[in-house]
Amino acid sequence: MSHPPLPSESSGSPLSGGEGSRGGEVTRLRDILQLRFTDLFASLPAHALEPISPASPWKRLLKVAGYAGLRLVGNVFRKVRNPEDLHGKVWLYVVSQNNYDSLQFLREALPDAVLVAGQSKQIGRYNGAVNRLSLRRKLLYYGQLPGVYRALQRTEGERAGRFFDLIFNAVGYYEVYRRALRHYRPRAVVFANDHNDDARALLLACQAEGGPTAYVQHATVSTSFPPLGFGLSLLEGQDALDKYRQCGSVAGQVALVGMPKADAFLARRNRAPAVRRVALACNTLDDTAAITAALDYLLAEFPDLTFTFRPHPGDTRDFSFLAARHPALQFSDARQQNVFEFLSEHDALLAADTSTHLEATLLNLASVYFRFGTHGIADDYYGYVAHGLIERADTLPALGVWLRQMQLSKPADLYQRASYYNATLGTPEEGRSQQRAAQVLREWLAETAPTARV
Repeated sequence: MSHPPLPSESSGSPLSGGEGSRGGEVTRLRDILQLRFTDLFASLPAHALEPISPASPWKRLLKVAGYAGLRLVGNVFRKVRNPEDLHGKVWLYVVSQNNYDSLQFLREALPDAVLVAGQSKQIGRYNGAVNRLSLRRKLLYYGQLPGVYRALQRTEGERAGRFFDLIFNAVGYYEVYRRALRHYRPRAVVFANDHNDDARALLLACQAEGGPTAYVQHATVSTSFPPLGFGLSLLEGQDALDKYRQCGSVAGQVALVGMPKADAFLARRNRAPAVRRVALACNTLDDTAAITAALDYLLAEFPDLTFTFRPHPGDTRDFSFLAARHPALQFSDARQQNVFEFLSEHDALLAADTSTHLEATLLNLASVYFRFGTHGIADDYYGYVAHGLIERADTLPALGVWLRQMQLSKPADLYQRASYYNATLGTPEEGRSQQRAAQVLREWLAETAPTARV
């Protein structure tokens, strides 16, 4: 396939000014990193923030040095060879294993769709299943770092220094992605993440190049997310739309399509009349000591129940000590087992702030909100308790009371509580969200980008 010559890269070339002037660079980086400079991000518990940005400035410098050596310089010597042609295709851009699971159905529904990720981006068990966008030229744009950093110090204060490593990582994404868009000219780019640094950079690059963009919600959203800035947003339900309206003005078209990744599992709803198998899911916000105390209590109080512990796939803590402490405790590896497969093996879920509560309720599991520790993140972060999706227990004895009630009788209609979050629940289109989403996307592509190329 032949393409016309690339236009002048006034915004992308390290040798040119114009659109890529200092003010524009600072504005873009602030937009790309906007969640990193919020009170919410700064208030993450130390153990959750440490893998993202270490507290020690020396460790941050080591992290920057490692990124520079392994990613910036390392990528220069690794040529990208993709198994599929990316020219003129619909890109399904993923930044995680969960993103892949959320967009894979579109790969099958759209004949010209390809899964794409940044070079060296870790996509869990799907690392070898996605095409890669070369970041070899990212190194060329670090001349802008000193000036951008000084400007961010003036606008963000101490947080610019605290998160210097994240600023360092973000430099160059926008420029490299603009170059990739001009080279491959995708028909459209579909996202499943709207707030990670590289995803934000690609979105801004698409907007600068006039490329069509769409978004598929992959998990429950927060009012701390950036405003919707896509040409088409496929949201799961009214909850997501209400929250995004609180984030700012909603751009483009919006369709409520339900939860595509849940389709295959809705027919397998839990029909058990009582709880016998209990899942305990934790995320990186949860305190290790509080998790341990909860398991100590539960396994002692409920020896006749089966408990399975599942850390978040991004949690780097070593929980092997729990196996020695509680030989009866079972484990699930979130990097290997799909969350719906995991939940379908249980009758109840105990967890704090995680969208797994919604997925559990859709499968008619009894689900309870219980905080493992007292971190600074907002209580009931997703609003599940406030909207009546799940119950709440504030103490271990209260958790025990709730669980004993569920041992006696588990309601058969818990899943109906999720209708505010899943637009197709209880409708003729229940279980057909993938077909609905794919059809809406096809119609939008036909209208917006019938032959368009970035």
